[in-house]
Amino acid sequence: MKLVICEKWKSATRIAGILSDGKAKKIRRAGIPLYTFSRGGEEWFVLGLKGHIVSIDFPEELREWESVPLEKLVWTQPIRIVSDEKIDKAIRSFSDCHDLDIIVATDFDREGELIGLEAVELLKRYNKGIRSIKRARFSTLTRDEIKRAFLNLTDIDLNLARSAEARQVIDLVWGATLTRFISLSAERKGKDYLSIGRVQSPTLSLIVEREREIRSFTPKPYWQIVALLRKGTRFSALHHEGNFFEEKVAREIYDRIKDEKIASVESYEEIKRKEPPPHPFDTTSFLHAASNILGISAPRAMDIAEDLYMSGWISYPRTDNTVYPKDIPLLKVLEGLSRLYPREVGIVKSKLRKVPSRGKKTSTDHPPIYPVGTPPLEELDDQHRKVYDLIARRFMATLMKDSVVEIRRCRLIIGGETFLAEGKVDVEKGWKEIYPLRDRERAIPKMKEGEEVDVLGIKLLRKLTTPPKRYTQGSLIIEMEKLGLGTKSTRHEIIRKLYERRYVTGSRLIPTESAFAVVDVIRPYDISKPEMTAHLEKEMDRIAEGGKSKEEVIEESRKLLEKVLRSLREDEESIRKALRSAIREQSRVGRCPVCGKDLVIRFSSSGKRFIGCTGYPECKVTYPLPQKGFLEKTGKTCRCGAPILRIGGKERCVNPDCKR
Repeated sequence: MKLVICEKWKSATRIAGILSDGKAKKIRRAGIPLYTFSRGGEEWFVLGLKGHIVSIDFPEELREWESVPLEKLVWTQPIRIVSDEKIDKAIRSFSDCHDLDIIVATDFDREGELIGLEAVELLKRYNKGIRSIKRARFSTLTRDEIKRAFLNLTDIDLNLARSAEARQVIDLVWGATLTRFISLSAERKGKDYLSIGRVQSPTLSLIVEREREIRSFTPKPYWQIVALLRKGTRFSALHHEGNFFEEKVAREIYDRIKDEKIASVESYEEIKRKEPPPHPFDTTSFLHAASNILGISAPRAMDIAEDLYMSGWISYPRTDNTVYPKDIPLLKVLEGLSRLYPREVGIVKSKLRKVPSRGKKTSTDHPPIYPVGTPPLEELDDQHRKVYDLIARRFMATLMKDSVVEIRRCRLIIGGETFLAEGKVDVEKGWKEIYPLRDRERAIPKMKEGEEVDVLGIKLLRKLTTPPKRYTQGSLIIEMEKLGLGTKSTRHEIIRKLYERRYVTGSRLIPTESAFAVVDVIRPYDISKPEMTAHLEKEMDRIAEGGKSKEEVIEESRKLLEKVLRSLREDEESIRKALRSAIREQSRVGRCPVCGKDLVIRFSSSGKRFIGCTGYPECKVTYPLPQKGFLEKTGKTCRCGAPILRIGGKERCVNPDCKR
């Protein structure tokens, strides 16, 4: 008898269908659906889990926040708890099966390896007649790859699983200890607690520090002299000095030449330049493109990609690889896309490059993200279609010849002053015919040295310097990767958590007052800096590589945490005051129209949020709030006297009885 363990029900359905050639029957054990079929003269079962079936937590006696010394949490060994009793019972139902062969077919990464190992360890606890334990490794849920994986079974990678276990323990101990310290200091408990962690904290610090740069930025005026010209078509040229930071100098030049009608061409050159196609998608570049090109948040984009993967339409979306392995039949994959993209595939075939584009990162666990099937688009929602289309077009672009652009540069003399004009036009579009880019041509006409060009007008423009841009989800993920914060599998989840904890709002990440308060508190300590977190990430990589034990890395992390906690304890009183002041300011949304006291966001005993008056119980003014979505203060008051908040991107009066 063979039992196949899959990570999710959807992947179990697909794998069972492939292995049984569509003949698998759906049955139930302990209320959990699974598949059974006969293959090679043996009875097979395929069980789909729901991710991790074993979680870790502190013992019951350490779960009371206020009575447990935080120093005790640092060195307490978490306990392992079966978190899904139904699946545990389904696994237990195989306890009397002798000569049982187990095949782990979870996702091939750290978490997938640990999820499979959790199920195996439960099976070993219940069944003493296990004959073998093997691993099926694959990067796509296609028929060919699944069959090949089951013909070439390997062993479970224990080092990879232990690395994931170390991350679980480290994240729990760090998160619980520091979150309790910050939340208790701020008097924020229950569902409204403040959270910090070893990856979350330096990431939040990046956002807050960028916002500080923006808010402290003082715009400086500067001036530009721009000439509007015509030679067949209109184009503009900028004075060769670029930006003038002294108005007097710019105005003197402008006043001298403002009435000139002719510009003479001093020099003109054309340079052809090749622009290679983008490299294949790894997780980071995919999430960045989904955010910047499609406007889909990083967590949502990853959810969609995982769904497309489990449906057999794309390869595994958690990968650091930007180089196609040689065993991927790229032309066959391209041909498969012709059903959905007949025109585009024809263009690609006419402009194929000898070797596909490649990035700097390569790994052996998974290939880059690429399409492996063609879904029925009518069955996909709009966002799923857009994500699939992005991945398909990126793949096709990586197979195409370079784009060729012509750079045109011109020096012109107007009234004795030098002006510069530059334009760029596509000579050969190459891969740009397929892949979406926000790349506008800036054309200037062809010119000859010594010829004259009409001057239509000259302007003196006053402008202001601009602050750095806020992070988008896409740009933040790239910065996190650069600094070693998190992994390909966790960065989008960190961003999701920042939104859930109401530390940030908006598509361009704007930190809230509580984010400023938390970062101000942790700024002097190592927990706010990426170096310590990046070091721990590298240590966990060493576990996966077999260079260090799980126990060594966990102990080192506890020592680092102990040092951080000791430093926080020394400043506990000032931390408490700063946090409580900031939280009060963030929760305040306006003045009570009845008594004039502050209206604040409160939480009921059941965790539901609402607006209440600080004059309670004497004043009983309250307003309901939606229980989901981000709330932003506008500083505005409705004519009815209630505050106006921005809820889900729209400004709304919070008074449900407002007639105005």
